[in-house]
Amino acid sequence: MKKTLLLSVVASTMIMAGGDIAPVEPAVETPAPAVSGWEFSGTAKVYYQTDDQGVSGDFSDDSLFAQGSSAADLGLQLRATNSDVFAGIGAGMEVSGLSTLNLENWMVSNVMHGTGWGDLDDATDGGWISQMYLTYGMGNTSIKAGRQELPKALSPFAFSEEWNVFKNTFDAVLVVNTDIQDTTLVGAWVGGANYNGFGWWHNITDFNSLNDDNGVWMLTAQNKSIENLTLTGSYYFSNEFITDDNLNILWGDAQYDATSFNVGIQGGTVMHDAFEDDIVAFGAKVGTKFSGADLMAAYSNVNDGGALGAAAGMFQVGGTTSALYTDLLSDQLFNLPLHGLTRFDMDKFVVKGKMDALGGNICAAYGYTDFDAWDGDLNEFNLGYTTSVTDHLDLGVNYAYISADVNVVDMDEDINVVRVMGTYNF
Repeated sequence: MKKTLLLSVVASTMIMAGGDIAPVEPAVETPAPAVSGWEFSGTAKVYYQTDDQGVSGDFSDDSLFAQGSSAADLGLQLRATNSDVFAGIGAGMEVSGLSTLNLENWMVSNVMHGTGWGDLDDATDGGWISQMYLTYGMGNTSIKAGRQELPKALSPFAFSEEWNVFKNTFDAVLVVNTDIQDTTLVGAWVGGANYNGFGWWHNITDFNSLNDDNGVWMLTAQNKSIENLTLTGSYYFSNEFITDDNLNILWGDAQYDATSFNVGIQGGTVMHDAFEDDIVAFGAKVGTKFSGADLMAAYSNVNDGGALGAAAGMFQVGGTTSALYTDLLSDQLFNLPLHGLTRFDMDKFVVKGKMDALGGNICAAYGYTDFDAWDGDLNEFNLGYTTSVTDHLDLGVNYAYISADVNVVDMDEDINVVRVMGTYNF
């Protein structure tokens, strides 16, 4: 809250000299700067992607860096937050905007995030309110209501993704309680979301209701009573989800992170009354540090879930990736809402490593996926480099080679993908 400015006036002194009375000008103290409690920040971002199969563009060219095989966006976000606007009630707001700055007329033929429906002309420029929420705390309980980000660690089937230009967000009510020692309890009702998908056919500015007005209910418990061990369990429920059938999701994750190594186990089931079979998934990972490098190996398995289950796979309601340890760049490109092309009826193996080098950080990963449903496989190699040019400016370059031998649209060719990103935080 703004503090009342104090104005100090020194009383005038009268000096008598030669019969004249001369007033002395009052001295005025410079007012102290007002303390508003508001914090302001922003992000400017440039994002470019190209490939040699036209997946990134309009399929009119199969050459890297050609207009017909490239997409780009320039984005700007402005944020304002205040933890105590009035009587302990806090607030936050974030506005986001995207533009190609006319790049679609000479450099690209697609966008990373769409801002409208219909065609590319409708999706190149636009803005939206990406966050607007109120907060309130009572003892060890906090409430956050409105449009907001949701974290993957506590909401594995409705979370904000970071791989695209800007994060997707949700219309939700979130309640967090820490009364139990070393335990965090999270309850949420998620009523709507925009969708983090690739290309102009995914409209990031449009917030749709989840399951009409029914939304999705979530309860998560996270416990850290044992040193280095984090146990997390989540349950989701939504009645008449998509069809007139109920959706139930159970998911658990256990991670032990010591100084020299870490291990993780995850698993759960997606139960929908319309599915012939429940979708059952399992994952495991092990990591270590060696000669300055972080190394990790992971495995995941997802069954087919029957005919309708295959249309869902392992999904999240606000984006293209999942809670699985094994997600790579291909999972970002080849997945549509509730259609996990790369995450059902499969076994996937991933090895990954990262280390600080060449003035930045280098990350490399290899993944192999065996699809029973598609009667084929997918090999993928990812390589990334990020560096901080200044305290505010970060640059990143990602390369992916994806070799797919499956009979699915956009997944039956060898593809080389290049991404270049620049981020300025202020």
